[in-house]
Amino acid sequence: MKPKRLFGTDGIRGQANRDPIEPLTLVKVGKALVTLLRKELAHNKTIKIVIGRDTRISGPMIESALSSGICSQGGRVRLAGEIPTPGVAFTTFGMRADAGIVISASHNAYQDNGIKIFSSEGYKIPDEWERKIEELVETQKFDPPSTGDEVGEAEDISEASGRYVEFLKNTFPKKQTLKGLKIVLDCAHGASYKVAPIVFEELDANLMVMNNEPDGKNINDQCGAVYPENLRSRVLQKKADIGIALDGDADRLIVIDEKGNVLDGDFIMAICGLDLMKKGKLVKNTVVATQMSNFGLEELFQKHHVDLVRTDVGDRYVVEEMRRHSYNFGGEQCGHLVFLDYNTTGDGIVSALQLLSVMQRQEKSLSELSHILQKFPQVLLNVKVKEKKPLEALSQTSQKIQTIQEKLRGRGRVLVRYSGTENLARVMLEGNDQKEIELMALDIAESLKKELG
Repeated sequence: MKPKRLFGTDGIRGQANRDPIEPLTLVKVGKALVTLLRKELAHNKTIKIVIGRDTRISGPMIESALSSGICSQGGRVRLAGEIPTPGVAFTTFGMRADAGIVISASHNAYQDNGIKIFSSEGYKIPDEWERKIEELVETQKFDPPSTGDEVGEAEDISEASGRYVEFLKNTFPKKQTLKGLKIVLDCAHGASYKVAPIVFEELDANLMVMNNEPDGKNINDQCGAVYPENLRSRVLQKKADIGIALDGDADRLIVIDEKGNVLDGDFIMAICGLDLMKKGKLVKNTVVATQMSNFGLEELFQKHHVDLVRTDVGDRYVVEEMRRHSYNFGGEQCGHLVFLDYNTTGDGIVSALQLLSVMQRQEKSLSELSHILQKFPQVLLNVKVKEKKPLEALSQTSQKIQTIQEKLRGRGRVLVRYSGTENLARVMLEGNDQKEIELMALDIAESLKKELG
């Protein structure tokens, strides 16, 4: 299968105003999307596409380029303005649009930007559609441009944020409030800066908000889910019950407990997964995670007779596995958590609300709840390689991996994979003995250098 050129693991991304995130290419992407949707959906109605963006300075420029391409093909654009990524997925489905586009580079600095595309159902479009869009952009075999009254138009739907706020509040149990909880919320100067504070305040939280004054250039700048240090200090200073750090497009979160411990997605999956299981609401008693989730999570779930299914790295692969087998909960160590009972993609605010609900119902602090997960020590090494041969073709390395896997069986694991963007092999080991796994990781790394260096 031919590799994709425009699309990476999570949409199209790059430096703003440099190919491919520049107006000329993005006009073509807009044209290609309308052309593709007409063929795939096979209906005669006008194509409707929702566009939302985060707070980057380049967002309006990209929005204009995409809108121009879509309207030139007779599509209608609905502009949701600054709204979290999951808010675009929700709005696309709720308005019965044919697709939704998010303009964001997630946790990256403001100089970058990108786009992600959702289907009419609110799920990220499949690889096959991405390849077809790339082919159309390359060949420029678009449908004939529209003229006269068939030219599309763009309409402001900034009220979509209000609808999204109501949806978010409705994911929190009706009989509960956040009264009595002292919460510090870090919006990363990103897409959640309007909606997230409203949600927590209207659920009666004692809320302190930080990093909610975007200027187009401060998104993710020493704040948010990728930089929780300042939030940690504020939680300790204010003696808060929890700190919630969202990333730039608010599709993931990291939390801080009342003692200042930084808790990633594995901890939240442990707490929420077991809570769903105890309530009888965890479908097939299964949680879906990626290869990066700690072995301690797997061991914890085994003790409680919960299956952990692993996928490749990327929330889209988690969601695909969940849909394939009708599972309802999964996520990533980095904080993308998917509650399919509520929405179709990772949502940092929904995830925070589900965690807070467990805290309130069980009347336990976050540190008490997170104590259930004991993470195994982890070693991660990056090895520069000249080429990316299949690992099974490397006789010495594959033999070492197999031998070490046998030694760690039941008390750790080995994961060796190539980087998707760099000439690197990543060697990750987890086990109950830090020194032992460090030596094992070095052994595998040396073997890789000999065979690929």
